[in-house]
Amino acid sequence: MQRQATKWAHRPDESIAEVLLAWYDRERRHLPWRADPGETPDAYKVWLSEIMLQQTTVKAVLPRYGLFVRRWPDVAALARAELGEVLGAWAGLGYYARARNLHACARAVVEQHGGRFPESEAELRKLPGVGGYTAAAIAAIAFGARATPVDGNIERVVARLFVVTTPLPEAKSEIRALAETLTPAERPGDFAQAMMDLGATICTPRRPACGLCPVRPDCHGYTAALAEILPYRDEKAERPVRRGATYVAIRSDGAVLLRERPLKGLLGGMLETPSSPWGDEVPKGKVVHIHAPVKAEWRKVPGLVEHTFTHFHLELSVYRAEVGPDAVVKRAASPARCRWLKLRELSGAALPSVMRKVITHAVKTD
Repeated sequence: MQRQATKWAHRPDESIAEVLLAWYDRERRHLPWRADPGETPDAYKVWLSEIMLQQTTVKAVLPRYGLFVRRWPDVAALARAELGEVLGAWAGLGYYARARNLHACARAVVEQHGGRFPESEAELRKLPGVGGYTAAAIAAIAFGARATPVDGNIERVVARLFVVTTPLPEAKSEIRALAETLTPAERPGDFAQAMMDLGATICTPRRPACGLCPVRPDCHGYTAALAEILPYRDEKAERPVRRGATYVAIRSDGAVLLRERPLKGLLGGMLETPSSPWGDEVPKGKVVHIHAPVKAEWRKVPGLVEHTFTHFHLELSVYRAEVGPDAVVKRAASPARCRWLKLRELSGAALPSVMRKVITHAVKTD
């Protein structure tokens, strides 16, 4: 049933926090990592969800979160896992440094804190992969500390409430200071989640539903008719394009040659089809096969595989070869980091999205 726009007229002595908490008690999103009213929040679930939700939508996170909790129900279980298992379970969520830090953080919590997350923001920030936002979110939501996490949703709500006209990212410190003035001493975790829900469901980036907003009387952005265009943002520079060649060697038994990327750097620890370095120009002619992992009759697959990362756009030329069971990986291709996997085994492998695209592109001509 469609909700009707409500004329909000809260008492003058009610704070924004009180109004928003009352709204949250009625309209909160029911998410598996959130404690129900009266329940004690699980710090492990709060932490896991916050890491997964970094630059990733709730819709994308929900099934993967369920998989992780079923497989590793607590921080000790996750700490006992091998990194490769965690990377495999994470494959497809992107920003793979999060998965490496997730595993390192679980081990740090077990080894340094006896399996219990520290409660203070300062101690939480010492953990791998836990920055200012995540530390504040865990401290507020899991432990009830008066902390102020500021994510993209909260930035937008605060920029509109206070008419912050400084463009992002320059406005971040100003918005954070204003957000801290709103955080109540009581129920700071619920207040943080209320702000997140308000930004996700009503104070949306485009066409905000101001008629349904519980704090509309306090919103200077609404009064100034600026709500739809705040916050301002500096124009982003165009992403540079990088190019490379990648090699899909398929053995006669149906196995594909994959190589583990170095732990440090982009896609660290994930698997790839052996590739040339990614640069401004793609190798051409005889030079291109310097980077081929085995001696074979390589043929170029028509078209390109394209993938956009945060800071650049990638274009890969794909080469394919059928090889025998005795194919030897060249020394230059780092054979110690290479392995053969059957196509049916790839679903659980630590393959990033771009490499799944490569393999699909290479085999679709069969």
